[in-house]
Amino acid sequence: MRYGDVVEVYEQLAKTSKRLEKTYLLSQFLKIIPVAEMEHVLLLVQGRIFPAWDQRVIGMATQLVVKTLALSSGAEQDVIDAIWQKTGDLGETAFQLAGKKRQATLFAQELTTKKVFDNLRKLATLEGMGVVQAKQQLVVELLTSATPLEAKYLVRTVLEDLRVGLGEGTLRDAIAWAFLTDAPYDVAKKELTLDDAQREEYAKLMGDVQYAINLTNDLATVTRTAKEQGRAGLQNITLNAQTPLKVMLYPKAQSIADAFEIVGKPAAFEYKYDGFRMQIHKKEGKVTIFTRSLEDVTAQFPEVVKLVQERIKASTFILDGEAVGFDVKTKKYVAFQNISQRIKRKYDITELAAKLPVELNLFDVISLEGKNLLQEPFSERRKILLTLLDQEPFKIRLAEQVITDNDADAEAFYQRSLAAGNEGIMVKSLSGAYVPGARVGQGVKVKPTMETLDVVIVGAEWGEGKRGQWLATFIIAVRDPDTGELLEIGRVGTGFKEKEEEAVDGGVTFQKMTDVLRPLIVSTEGRVVMVQPKLVLEIKYEEIQASPTYGSGYALRFPRFVRLREDRGPEDVHTIQDVEQLYAGQRSRGKGI
Repeated sequence: MRYGDVVEVYEQLAKTSKRLEKTYLLSQFLKIIPVAEMEHVLLLVQGRIFPAWDQRVIGMATQLVVKTLALSSGAEQDVIDAIWQKTGDLGETAFQLAGKKRQATLFAQELTTKKVFDNLRKLATLEGMGVVQAKQQLVVELLTSATPLEAKYLVRTVLEDLRVGLGEGTLRDAIAWAFLTDAPYDVAKKELTLDDAQREEYAKLMGDVQYAINLTNDLATVTRTAKEQGRAGLQNITLNAQTPLKVMLYPKAQSIADAFEIVGKPAAFEYKYDGFRMQIHKKEGKVTIFTRSLEDVTAQFPEVVKLVQERIKASTFILDGEAVGFDVKTKKYVAFQNISQRIKRKYDITELAAKLPVELNLFDVISLEGKNLLQEPFSERRKILLTLLDQEPFKIRLAEQVITDNDADAEAFYQRSLAAGNEGIMVKSLSGAYVPGARVGQGVKVKPTMETLDVVIVGAEWGEGKRGQWLATFIIAVRDPDTGELLEIGRVGTGFKEKEEEAVDGGVTFQKMTDVLRPLIVSTEGRVVMVQPKLVLEIKYEEIQASPTYGSGYALRFPRFVRLREDRGPEDVHTIQDVEQLYAGQRSRGKGI
């Protein structure tokens, strides 16, 4: 398939902010993708080379891309820097350079999606001597053959910054429009008209597609299944150990009484551990550990792999749990930030495991010996889990739990959890199903503090005075799941440390923030830089306010940095819908959260 066909879709998507129009345009494109090319074309449409759960990265920072543009275009670097400074977009810079490039292109060939995909995937596999030059040559080869428009989106893909406003919600609906329903979309008016019966059926179709996406995290498989087998095929998609699925999420309840109101009585109460989510897969003797953001962290937790192999009596399964750190001497649980460094560690794993041990607390079984357990009642899934596990405290165990319909007993358990160093409690419906990727009424969390927000950094500002050498204020955003846009919701500069010796117990310095963000810078205007959205922060705040200043329409009053969430990616940050619900909730109570 011609890469130009994909690029044309990019341009069409970028020119409209209307979600329905984006859905229609994408649905028409999905119909013409050859089945044999579905996998790589669907990834390219999202601006990806690897699935969301694949931890491989292209690994080309902006300055290397600038040097690569100089090689491909023959332009001097200062000329490129000037265009970049003016456009604020290296993709647009590539577009302008390609329109007047001086390099000879006698051997240029029309780019195919396969050629683009193969070259860019190779970027992640290169290592050793000469890796920088090898990466440059792979991209130069593509840019030399690219039209100006192709060059624009090639560079944006390399930088993982496509800028076409395409979210999973739009992709989901486009699959349904293309292969499951003749949606009554008026192309001229750009409107969708549905009566009540159509609206109900439409919602069910979207639900079938979303369910398949949640189970596979593979849009190519879902699209191919919808095209070849229709709705029945999507409904028959099942779990596959070693392919991560989106974990079930839990909204916050305001109190134990509120929790009972949502999930019913009696309910299961469990400790809410201050650790990081672990989705554990085993198949054909191999154990794989994924984080909530579907990152493979198996190599970082060899002791957990060993425990799973030795103490879980099954050959094939998918389990859900939380790894929580503890102090070796006191046997007290410690906060997430104390152990977060284990997630990204690649060296000295054994030493770090001894220094920062974790206890695996399992609370759900999703699949066992090939059987999908998603629709089994939670009470039954817990019983199954109990039969599988050879428990030992501070190694591997079931999450601490009580079942009660009594407010006083629930409150006593809540206080016991807090005293143990946990964040609060989970309250789960005994009859509830496991719903991947959704915050639904099957379970809630109760915490003594206001709900924090997970946000992603999209920009930063250099400090002044003694902070002048650091990025010291960070522009933060939440996510629109329908369009994929990141919507700014404020700036945060408090909660960080100036001195390394102050950064104990998981504290983060301005220097560390600067070191991490500097390679992610994509544009500079005065003291403000925009960055690739990679780094997720947990933020607390006094109140959410309506505000025209930021793209979200909201602003955080007195935001303060809590911790880095290295176990989460930009796809995991809170959504604009979450913010709207929190805003409405605080208004209904007549006071701030």
